[in-house]
Amino acid sequence: MDIRLAGARLYGIVDRGYVREADVAACARALIAGGVRILQLRAKGLPQAEVARLASLLQPVCRELDALFVLNDDPELAAELGADAVHVGQDAPALADIRRLVGPRMLIGRSTHSLDQVRRAREEGADYIGFGPLFPTPTKPGRPAIGLRDIAQAQELAGGMPVFCIGGVNADTLPQVLAAGAQRVVVVSWLLQQADRTRAAQQLIRTLTPS
Repeated sequence: MDIRLAGARLYGIVDRGYVREADVAACARALIAGGVRILQLRAKGLPQAEVARLASLLQPVCRELDALFVLNDDPELAAELGADAVHVGQDAPALADIRRLVGPRMLIGRSTHSLDQVRRAREEGADYIGFGPLFPTPTKPGRPAIGLRDIAQAQELAGGMPVFCIGGVNADTLPQVLAAGAQRVVVVSWLLQQADRTRAAQQLIRTLTPS
């Protein structure tokens, strides 16, 4: 397992819905300065050429500062760009098909919303998973929240595969999420809307790091 993935507690996302194109590189630098070591570009609904252009702003920052660059939803473009990882949803092809496309070295993450999906992701050979959404969240409108009940069991089913809990996680809800058994989280809208993203990421990582 990549050491940056193994050590990651906070998964960052530069979401084009919250970050202006002109601020993409600065946002990445702020999050990485705050301790984020895995950073995804999310640009839903944009043409592939536009996503590639945004990646050209974000990926060099990740390489310079030794953070994993993750592309959302597009294995073909991830392979073309030489991304460190690609993250896909439940509607994506089987991971074996994605693996043939991206090669043996690229990390593959899979979104999961139930314990059965966690089990299947592990069987498919995912390198890590997202588990959620735990709470209602504006980044996933219309998707029902799954709550906190299954977090501990999801961790068990995943074995050693990193599980990043996602969906409505912020500084206020994080203690509940950790009490339910989470070890790693994804924070999107709350983190991106902070005036000082570096300090906010540091705050979250302090809460996430066992004493």
